[in-house]
Amino acid sequence: MPSDPNTPENAHPDHLFPAHLIKAAAELIDALRAKHATISFAESCTGGLLSALVTSVAGSSDVFDYGFVTYSDKAKQDLIDVPKSVLEAYGAVSPEVAAAMATGARDRSGCTVAVAVTGIAGPGGGSTEKPVGLVYIGVASNGRPVRTSELRLGSIGRASIRLKTAEAAMAIAHAACHDLS
Repeated sequence: MPSDPNTPENAHPDHLFPAHLIKAAAELIDALRAKHATISFAESCTGGLLSALVTSVAGSSDVFDYGFVTYSDKAKQDLIDVPKSVLEAYGAVSPEVAAAMATGARDRSGCTVAVAVTGIAGPGGGSTEKPVGLVYIGVASNGRPVRTSELRLGSIGRASIRLKTAEAAMAIAHAACHDLS
């Protein structure tokens, strides 16, 4: 059985994160720098993990603007202007809220690309409609429509859900950067 790249023994020696995530963050920083772009994150289920990952790479200050940890509905409303009506209509874990989080983070920070994550990391909190491991990632970038992606990771453990979400968010952010003119 191949080893899980998200385990501590696979962490980069100078970082808290697995080496493949550090590489993804470094590649994102390089891509943003090449486009003279900046990035911000709005995070719920990852609780600041994306911001920590990007800032673990030297030179991240060239492109990283803001990190909003908006774990509660109130934080989503107060810090990044997610409408209460959207939260009430769809719930915090929804593509609509992920899109609103990304838009709010972009608008509040003035960055070029904003990535937002909201989901259920478990072990509790899931339901039949919204099971543990359900995550939505939103991306808002200048001149492009807001896009969302859905992950269904299953009950693989809280840490693994958060790390796999970070991995997906890095890839989505990188793709959004390449879409910039």
